[in-house]
Amino acid sequence: MTTATQAETMGFQTEVKQLLQLMIHSLYSNREIFLRELISNAADACDKLRYEALDNDALYGNDSELRVEIEHDAEAGTVTVRDNGIGMSRDEVIQNLGTIARSGTAEFLQQLSGEKQKDAKLIGQFGVGFYSGFIVSDEITVRTRRVDQEQGVEWHSRGEGEFDIADIDKPERGTEIVLHLKEDAKEFADAERLKHLVRTYSDHIEVPVRMPKVEKAHDEEGNEIEGSETVTWETVNEATALWVRPKEEISDDEYKAFYKHVAHDFSDPLTWSHNKVEGTLEYTSLLYVPGRAPFDLNQREGVRGLKLYAQRVFIMDDAEQFLPLYLRFIKGVVDSKDLSLNISRELLQKDPQVDKLKSALTKRSLDMLKKLAKDEEAYQTFWNAFGNVLKEGPAEDFANRDKVAELLRFSSTHTDSATQDQSLAGYVERMKEGQQKIYYLVADGFNAASHSPHLEIFRKKGIEVLLLHDRIDEWLMSHLTEYDGKSLVDVAKGDLDLDEMADEEEKKAQEETAKAKAPLLERVKTALGDEVQEVRITHRLTDSPACVVLSEHDMGYQMRRLMEAAGQPLPEVKPILELNPEHGLVTRLESADDSRFDDLARILLDQAIIAEGGHLEDPATYVQRLNKLLSS
Repeated sequence: MTTATQAETMGFQTEVKQLLQLMIHSLYSNREIFLRELISNAADACDKLRYEALDNDALYGNDSELRVEIEHDAEAGTVTVRDNGIGMSRDEVIQNLGTIARSGTAEFLQQLSGEKQKDAKLIGQFGVGFYSGFIVSDEITVRTRRVDQEQGVEWHSRGEGEFDIADIDKPERGTEIVLHLKEDAKEFADAERLKHLVRTYSDHIEVPVRMPKVEKAHDEEGNEIEGSETVTWETVNEATALWVRPKEEISDDEYKAFYKHVAHDFSDPLTWSHNKVEGTLEYTSLLYVPGRAPFDLNQREGVRGLKLYAQRVFIMDDAEQFLPLYLRFIKGVVDSKDLSLNISRELLQKDPQVDKLKSALTKRSLDMLKKLAKDEEAYQTFWNAFGNVLKEGPAEDFANRDKVAELLRFSSTHTDSATQDQSLAGYVERMKEGQQKIYYLVADGFNAASHSPHLEIFRKKGIEVLLLHDRIDEWLMSHLTEYDGKSLVDVAKGDLDLDEMADEEEKKAQEETAKAKAPLLERVKTALGDEVQEVRITHRLTDSPACVVLSEHDMGYQMRRLMEAAGQPLPEVKPILELNPEHGLVTRLESADDSRFDDLARILLDQAIIAEGGHLEDPATYVQRLNKLLSS
């Protein structure tokens, strides 16, 4: 039984009284944070003893196993957090528990030098957290004894402006905090609830966090033997932060197991990147690329982000500030002591350090993907799952646009496969002599793209075209206009310029054909009126009679449909009709009489629009014209 002596009642400093009420009622949005704060402080005390013991091993006495212990008493409505760390003297209790935001850590750090200074980064600096206990309790008792003193100290307060302090007998070193829970917080006097909180918020505190475990003996028939209860101490936290360990000491199986823990995934990651950075910005990151996409991947407003730690103490589960939205599939942790958190450590402050860390982690992620891309099979697995999301990158992250472009994959006429496995770098390597542009075609699906009339001249000349058939592709290409110094050109927009690969005879023949067909073009333009911008001879078709082309800066048919489906009003776009002078239907059009000419011209226009993936405003009239032509 402890005997209290030299007891006195003292008042908090005036500003502390005001802040204390603010903290209890307003500072923490999540009541369960109190346990994280108390465990963090207890771990700090253990760390401090460990470092002082480097010079004086005798400080451990007969108890060298540093630990944090948590007990509860449901009947009494108490939760006790105990540590066998460095403890506090009477003066330190008055100083640290009578003044908000002081745990003595800052002063402790100032006393270290040399090699100890490097190790001191392990020590937390969160003195304010002790007062979070008043969120769930209306009375707190602290019993403590500093390791190098014989007298213990008891501190007691109801958080209302005063605290009692007295000397007590305390055989063991360290600190014990007893929370007398409020009526509406008795839920925390529960073993499973406390275990859950430890594993959620303090799983990677380096000091083991233990809780009592009651076991009962059973007879041969499996019945409990009355009075046979034994109590053992069970470590409920992992007690090791994988990311702070040297990479060479961690096995692949450990990395994979940790991924499943942080990502709540049952499958292995495709790859990971573990980095420790020291300098003006100090942080440790462990980033993973999952092997499969979550169900909410395409919900840009969904939950995402890395787990944020500050010196192994969990701060935030979905810290979205550290990666751009197009990398929202990246999982992992970042641990930094340089970030400005609000006083409750629940929110990141606006800080240039956050922007610097985001830039660094974005680069790490892209480098990780570039390395993964060397394994074609693994990267194809990644692309199939996350390619559409990565395509958001060039629009969102101009600074890293070129890095993202290297990671993009497309279908192509090179393979004529719907599988998106061709890179821009591979396209450039295969470019024809004299070719200066990268050609692509956007369509609603792979079949629509691969059978487009716009590809005919390219197939004839053996020029590769990228086939873009994802809904995001046209939007992507509006932001990705060049690669490796070569412009990307939509073959269905503007004038097709293949002059660098055409000989002089071919150019001369094209010019003569255009002149010879001028009367036909004028006649077709008159027949179609305002339905088209222009009618001209094409050099891009070999098998089809006609195609429609949009102006270089017009929105494509695919993008227009997406915008219209979203309720976005769009101005009317009139296509350019291009005719193939070598095709039999165009020859027939040229010789048709007036009564048939208009119908045939409109049929050619409608067919070209359909082949392009467009929709006819009046499909019934198109069918009537076609039937009339076929039956005559």
